[in-house]
Amino acid sequence: MTLELKNDFQRTPNNLHTWGIAVLFIVTAIWGTSFGLTKGAISSLSASAILATRFAVAALPFTFYLRFLNLSLLRDGVFLGLIIFSVSTFQTVALETSSANRAAFIASFNVILVPLLGQMMGRQVLLKTFLAAAIAIFGIGVMCWESGEIVIGDFLMLGNAFLYSIYILKLESVTLRHPILPLTAIQLWVIAIVSLIWGAPDLVRQHETIGANFGVLLYLGLVDTAGTIFLQVVAQRWVNAYETALMYTLEPIFAAVFSFLVLGEKLGIRGLIGATLVLVAMVFGQSKSPDIEEDTEIQVNKPIVTALSSADTEPIKVPVSVLNGNLIESECDL
Repeated sequence: MTLELKNDFQRTPNNLHTWGIAVLFIVTAIWGTSFGLTKGAISSLSASAILATRFAVAALPFTFYLRFLNLSLLRDGVFLGLIIFSVSTFQTVALETSSANRAAFIASFNVILVPLLGQMMGRQVLLKTFLAAAIAIFGIGVMCWESGEIVIGDFLMLGNAFLYSIYILKLESVTLRHPILPLTAIQLWVIAIVSLIWGAPDLVRQHETIGANFGVLLYLGLVDTAGTIFLQVVAQRWVNAYETALMYTLEPIFAAVFSFLVLGEKLGIRGLIGATLVLVAMVFGQSKSPDIEEDTEIQVNKPIVTALSSADTEPIKVPVSVLNGNLIESECDL
């Protein structure tokens, strides 16, 4: 029997799904390094100058791929780029009043917001998805939560989590429509242009300090921004939005490990317990659902090599038994 599934995230054979999980693992590891590396830059540069320089550096290497733009790609890329800019801005401003630990905890709420929004859009969401999300949030809370009164930064981080949930769902719905590199390029250039408009005055005033911190800004631009956005576009061709959000809860663990190994910060018992709970959530969330018909086949898009700079629409067939997840009938788009 052959089924044609309408949701792109279901079109994933086991080997590509595994590669997608590995790619998201790398993304969260890179994000974890950025916290410690930006401490020095933040103390001497304004947020607008950091973001403008970082995003301009990220966008430049992808300029060539803007030649492949079309109206549909431009629409989706601008939407995604504006979300990423808003997420970065919310987080930067929030950290002026909210602690980094509390901000990390609140940001992790996207792991529960993604399936909730998915349900509101008519998608079927497994109970284990919510259970895994709850375990992950609890684990991050054990690691990161700090008591104290609620501040404006906490509300901004809630906005950050909500917006990033929309980004994850939207990227899932468009990543198979467009070639990978042009979709990455338009996102980066939208972020860069808006950031440069915002940060232009500070770029002029702080050009010497920018030069002194350019090594860190280069890493944040090329690796932490351009590299991770590219990898997210790749990974979400093969991993659904719910698993993606769950994988992103690894970020505080990588941040803690990096701070322990490189910055000499302590990793206490709370950190170990919290990290263990997050890892338990990962394993539970990735466990295979038992109610999938073994002899069913679905349509799967070709591998990444053919999708870097041109759209890939010709499907191949694989057994549905290699999939992680259930068949879902509805077709959803943000």
